[in-house]
Amino acid sequence: MKKKLQILVLLQILACQLGSAQTNAPADDWKPASSNQPGREFPKVNSEGRVKFRIVATNAQSVGVTFRDGSPFTKGEDGAWYGYTRPLDEGFHYYLLKIDGAEVPDPNSLMFFGAQRWGSAVEVPAKDSDFYALKHVPQGQLRELFFESKSSASMRRAFVYTPPGYDQSPDRRYPVLYLQHGWGENEYGWGAQGRTREIMDNLIAETKARPFIIVMIYGMTNETQMGGLRNFDIGPFETVLVRELIPFIDSNFRTLPDQPNRAMAGLSMGGMETKTITLRNLDVFSHIGLFSGGSIAVTNITDMAAFKARNKLVFVSYGSRELGNNRGGDPKANVEALQAAGINSHFYVSPDTAHEWQSWRRSLREFAPLLFKP
Repeated sequence: MKKKLQILVLLQILACQLGSAQTNAPADDWKPASSNQPGREFPKVNSEGRVKFRIVATNAQSVGVTFRDGSPFTKGEDGAWYGYTRPLDEGFHYYLLKIDGAEVPDPNSLMFFGAQRWGSAVEVPAKDSDFYALKHVPQGQLRELFFESKSSASMRRAFVYTPPGYDQSPDRRYPVLYLQHGWGENEYGWGAQGRTREIMDNLIAETKARPFIIVMIYGMTNETQMGGLRNFDIGPFETVLVRELIPFIDSNFRTLPDQPNRAMAGLSMGGMETKTITLRNLDVFSHIGLFSGGSIAVTNITDMAAFKARNKLVFVSYGSRELGNNRGGDPKANVEALQAAGINSHFYVSPDTAHEWQSWRRSLREFAPLLFKP
């Protein structure tokens, strides 16, 4: 009798779950994503953060996307395939289409460089997206340039953000932030995915940040394959950055070419690069920013007196959903130890995000106002 009751209870629970699943349809308030190609209706995003796709692959046997835990894709009366994702975090997400086992870019999406290739992405509207919105404020410029790197026997590309009014104020000089991307991305990342220009223009317009130049460069000198990051030698890139790029920028832009007016920051791998390079070049950089890229422990500093004399800021940030598995110890505890040692240190947590661009956009928003204070 007891066993029969247990079976009946289990059947009732399953029936409730099935009924709930059948009635739990996505909110029908779909709007085209801002990351779509001009004029393309799909992908669409709804108020739950789900993304709906329409994929024209008439002869395909199976269609989907690389997001996990989404709905099955089914063929509509128009011959196109339709499906949608689970609710996603606010912000920017890479993806590819899956057509009969092949992963390909979505022709409806703009193209972005990530995961070591050009591919698709979708922007899920964020409640706090105003800080990186394009507004009617004075506009800075994102300039593309090439410089000669003798150490790597190559012409290397950099993107340089100049703040509003740079060309109209020929006698004014500016501090410089060297800002690094993450693993699998390149020098396009901060300008395209990261919305650096929009973030800085808005902060400057609101007088929340001092105008400064930002320089973005590819953070590797060799093509390390996926999974081979442990073999990456940072030495050659350090030479390119410190001995070649910085002198080039100081010679070609109106910088304040001294250590108090030079900062370095980076996300993920770029944060690890920042940590290594800045600690080895205290005479070059005075402000340090690590976004989801480790932290600086007191034990990492070999000469505390020299560090305190030269460093003006250590900033560490993470997404709330990526905390707990951090290399180099507890980042919050490390920041608090630096504070106790008398170092100007800040710790920021991006709410409800993981190892993703919304965490790093917010990190730049929090980091920039702390830089180059009198």
